[in-house]
Amino acid sequence: MAEAKKSRTTDITAGPGGVMTDEVGVVTGELTLRSALSGGKVVLSVQYKDAEEWYAVTGGRALLKDPSGLEAVHTIAVALLNRPEG
Repeated sequence: MAEAKKSRTTDITAGPGGVMTDEVGVVTGELTLRSALSGGKVVLSVQYKDAEEWYAVTGGRALLKDPSGLEAVHTIAVALLNRPEG
């Protein structure tokens, strides 16, 4: 049986309101979104594209009873946060 991936990343473009983070407030522009499994939870974080620092998305944590749901959660997060048209 194949082991479930522990994280997923996708490049996104934040909309006009940006993405609120715990550490630095709102981030805007070209970002990378990461959805990662940690202790039975999915945790969303973003970084400026090609940067090193990751920032926790405010409110971006939830229990995930089945690790196979990571793909679905990541897909939904991308759909909500990726706003290249503004």
